[in-house]
Amino acid sequence: MSGFFMPITLYFCYMRKNIFSISSQNKFKEIALEIFKHQYQNNKVYQRYCNLLGQSPKTVRELKDIPFLPIEFFKKQTIITGHDPVQKIFSSSGTTGSITSKHHVTDISIYEESYRKAFVQFYGDINEYCILALLPSYLEREGSSLIYMAEDLIKRSQHPESGFYLNNQEALIEKLLQLESKGQKTLLIGVSFALLDLVEKQQFSLKNTTVMETGGMKGKRKEITRFELHLLLKEGFGVSEIHSEYGMTELLSQAYSLGEGVFQCPPWMKIIARNTENPLEILEDSKTGGLNIIDLANYHSCSFIATQDLGKVFQDRRFEVLGRFDNSDIRGCNLMTL
Repeated sequence: MSGFFMPITLYFCYMRKNIFSISSQNKFKEIALEIFKHQYQNNKVYQRYCNLLGQSPKTVRELKDIPFLPIEFFKKQTIITGHDPVQKIFSSSGTTGSITSKHHVTDISIYEESYRKAFVQFYGDINEYCILALLPSYLEREGSSLIYMAEDLIKRSQHPESGFYLNNQEALIEKLLQLESKGQKTLLIGVSFALLDLVEKQQFSLKNTTVMETGGMKGKRKEITRFELHLLLKEGFGVSEIHSEYGMTELLSQAYSLGEGVFQCPPWMKIIARNTENPLEILEDSKTGGLNIIDLANYHSCSFIATQDLGKVFQDRRFEVLGRFDNSDIRGCNLMTL
């Protein structure tokens, strides 16, 4: 069914329903190609980028043919598909004086649907959890999509003890021990450096708590590998696995690792590895490359993004994040200054 034959609002409702009910790779491909066509026609920045690569709906027949917009464009351009008014602007963190990415969101409800459905897929009913968010570096600034998600999950948990923690470590330690003694199912979401600070202050032996790190030392500590981080956190919290969330300002979907640093995507999200020297070349499974992301929930922005992350994608669609490019520029992708 084509959007040409129905009003645009009705067409989006039809597409949205399809995005969040994907049940096969064939269906994913079908919807992704339809969204590519829509974004090419209605996103001028993306259209110009595709044209410079010689790609259009006439030439794109497979997922590998779709151009992936370098994530750097979100620092310099307003990436919007269509003409709907902006409801929310999410911004990335950055050092003083640096240019941050901005994601102009014209329908915040699709972001809410994306992370709510993903939570159910990976963790079950939100009402079973007490949600504790240790996100000091995010709470101290405005425009964080992670804070928006965490705040909504806290409210939806409807647990009286759910909430945010900034610098009050003692209160969080007391709360974790109290919930543990009650056998309460708990999810502790924390930025890496804050979780390390916590276990240096208190050693735990948690049986009912899932610990999820959201990555990043944010300049607070020396950067270490995810493997090293998880070893320290597993020992400190007394848990067998550390969970991880993989998301970014420019997306409306997240991938989750339930342990060992191997991530899984919800059905409407897909990771593809590209050659770091030739960004237009898609790599075979298990080869290290730059990570391209297809996020179909990013319908009103751009669903096809080339990130600055390095990783491996496996045959079962799971993936690892191994680090970032040595320099901050996207190699070989900066074909134009818009």
